[in-house]
Amino acid sequence: MYDLPPDLDRLRTLRTWYAMWLGRIDQAIKQAEGEQATQQRLEQQRAEAAPDWVVELGIGQGAPPVDVHIGGCHMAGKRRQTINREQAIQLINQGVNPCTHCRPDTELGILG
Repeated sequence: MYDLPPDLDRLRTLRTWYAMWLGRIDQAIKQAEGEQATQQRLEQQRAEAAPDWVVELGIGQGAPPVDVHIGGCHMAGKRRQTINREQAIQLINQGVNPCTHCRPDTELGILG
């Protein structure tokens, strides 16, 4: 029957060994599920928190646009405004600098 050993001692040893492995597998599954849930929460928070595109504004009258960034870029200054994709393309085409760190021009498909 299933090529198992006939004696009780070896059967109990196999049972213990398989139970140990089943426990390890269950623990690995729980860990992977936890990591996946954490990653999904982080991605959702990042998507909710950061706009797709921002323009960094300069100092002075009218606060002229200085740099275009991908939303969430750590290099964007405090004076910024959320913009949409079309506005980001338009600003870069008008000569506003794309950030050299987050590379919005690459993300937008603009060849410079």
